[in-house]
Amino acid sequence: MPTERITFAGHDGSQLAARLDLPEGPVLATALFAHCFTCSKDIPAARRIAARLAAMGIAVLRFDFTGLGHSEGEFANTTFTSNVDDLVAAATYLAGRDMAPALLIGHSLGGAAVLRARARIATVRAVVTIGAPADPGHVTHHFEAALPRIRAEGAAEVCLGGRPFRIGRQFVEDIAESALQPAIAGLHAALLVLHAPRDETVSIDNAARIFMAAKHPKSFVTLDDADHLISRAQDAEYAADVIAAWVGRYVSLSPPAPPPGAPEGVVRVTEVSASGFLQDVQSGPDHHTQADEPLSYGGTNRGMSPYGFVSAGLGACTSMTIRMYAQRKEWPLTGINVDVCHDKVHAQDADTGASGKIDAFTRVITLEGPLSETQRAKLLEIADKCPVHRTLEGAARIVTRLTSGS
Repeated sequence: MPTERITFAGHDGSQLAARLDLPEGPVLATALFAHCFTCSKDIPAARRIAARLAAMGIAVLRFDFTGLGHSEGEFANTTFTSNVDDLVAAATYLAGRDMAPALLIGHSLGGAAVLRARARIATVRAVVTIGAPADPGHVTHHFEAALPRIRAEGAAEVCLGGRPFRIGRQFVEDIAESALQPAIAGLHAALLVLHAPRDETVSIDNAARIFMAAKHPKSFVTLDDADHLISRAQDAEYAADVIAAWVGRYVSLSPPAPPPGAPEGVVRVTEVSASGFLQDVQSGPDHHTQADEPLSYGGTNRGMSPYGFVSAGLGACTSMTIRMYAQRKEWPLTGINVDVCHDKVHAQDADTGASGKIDAFTRVITLEGPLSETQRAKLLEIADKCPVHRTLEGAARIVTRLTSGS
């Protein structure tokens, strides 16, 4: 997906590093993603969710909070309130580009932050939390042993996730006073709560408290045995799929009308995991499926093979072309079945005059209804006028370019 590397001013003027993941086609809506405590914008869950939403036409801004990742500033001087202020600053930046966010997504403490920030971002219509605490003060459990020293000395270095962080007294005091219940009750936006029942970092009862405090419309979906960071590819993909399916009910994703003669929209194919062949396939904002290879070829057989999709395109186009002609002629065609098989055959066997092997697609067409033999023969002739048929028989040109990457 196209990605812009940008910076914008945070709550204290520090430049915050961000990535703006964009659709290939028009931007139908914009989402703002808030990462977990001491994480960064580049955690796998954020990347995968952003890719899935971008494939639907939703641009996603994910950024590093002040003092984290590639952002400027001192983490020791930040608070939960300053994180919320950074979110509002990000929304202001997007609004300045005519991309005001309609969706907020927050992971862990980022989930608590988006719940608080919603009241200050008027354009938001939907909010998603992933493994979020109902009480922001929950995060102090990670460095509970250091709390006396932080209060006494004003700050202390603690080890979180194997990395050192300096936590200030103001952070501890601010987060202790940051009750979320009023913000959740007054959210005035649709809410989706995603949480794993076996989350050992933020227990599932937090999700229950958030859900019960919210007013409708609200939804709750469990992430089964996912870990807190949603580190497994399949768990991140599942969360992304749920968000993508849910958000369309609350955020308008209507694409602009294409100009006359415009080609179909972009089909985006995204690798699900480097350990296999499963692919996420999104065609515009409305249609999603998966491609894979059979188990015998090292795949997981969770979707059609690439050639299966080619065969499906030929079969579907054939059926549609026949139907359009029969409708125009008002012939009594009551049903159509098209079986398509793909194989590699010797070019000589196909009378092409070429050498080597070529692709061969065999169609078996069943036409139902009281048609005359003349009508059946004409419909078989019409089948060969199917646009996909012509593309496969003709000389298509494929243009490939490489993006700059992320």
